[in-house]
Amino acid sequence: MREIKTVALVGLGAIGAFVAPRLKEQLGDQFRVIAGGARRERLENNGVFINDVNYKFHIVDPKEQTGYADFAIFATKNTQLDQAILDMKHQIGPETIVMSLLNGVTSEEKIKKAYYKEKVLTTIIRLPSLNQGGRITYPKKKGKISFGEERNEVLSEQVKAVKQLFDQAGISYEIPEDMLKTMWMKYMTNVSENQTCAILGTPYKGFAVSQHIEYIRENSAREVIAVAQKKGINLTEEDLIAHQEYIHNLIPHGKPSTLQDIEAGKKTEVETFAGDMIRMGKELGVPTPYNEIFYHMICALEEKNEGKFQV
Repeated sequence: MREIKTVALVGLGAIGAFVAPRLKEQLGDQFRVIAGGARRERLENNGVFINDVNYKFHIVDPKEQTGYADFAIFATKNTQLDQAILDMKHQIGPETIVMSLLNGVTSEEKIKKAYYKEKVLTTIIRLPSLNQGGRITYPKKKGKISFGEERNEVLSEQVKAVKQLFDQAGISYEIPEDMLKTMWMKYMTNVSENQTCAILGTPYKGFAVSQHIEYIRENSAREVIAVAQKKGINLTEEDLIAHQEYIHNLIPHGKPSTLQDIEAGKKTEVETFAGDMIRMGKELGVPTPYNEIFYHMICALEEKNEGKFQV
């Protein structure tokens, strides 16, 4: 097993901030954040506040040829993925292990098309983080990365290498036997929770106190289950029921990323959530009426933020 000694991260936002401080502490300047232009200047001059600590990382311009990293991590939003793939050109070589912490079920496939598909792990992250005015906060004992090959009855050498790094850096993780199901379970929660909260303007507390909000969540989640099953992924009604306790125990005032984006006037990941669901539903013959409504409502909220109409 080859030891990971150099790591490149693109995307130092609410998700990248989970791994960045620990990797900096473990690897020093062998951990590099890929950023160019004004963003590079801002990160170099001002750093970034993570849980009230100001961190200054080793920033590398995308054009700089540092030599390939042993491990590359994508942690942008899906709306920034195409640019991130280009920005990592000088970081990813034939032996670079690649991890995507992006939401959804399509980012790995896009990265595989651009680089070396056998080196791309299947990954999700669960992290109740907030990014307010460039200050990122999350509960220190919360957050976990689930990763591996699609199946992990026996760990591959690259999974072992990442496991060793995470152990050394103190990054919380799990390696599920069925990583594809784990990914779709997370996708089910993103599609049903993020979009419901964004449209209604409610934090997670809404699911625990309103049967109407919970009804919307459950039925939009069932559309994901139906699509997953058509793809041969063993996502079931039991998984939906089991997740109910988790969602009801989240930080009541916590907000999913899509709601945070709407409130900040940013573009959302609606194409990754409702958009991909609609496209997959049409391909597989699965009706997705909730997601069709979600799609148009969130797009309308984006238009409202852009000033297309006044309220």
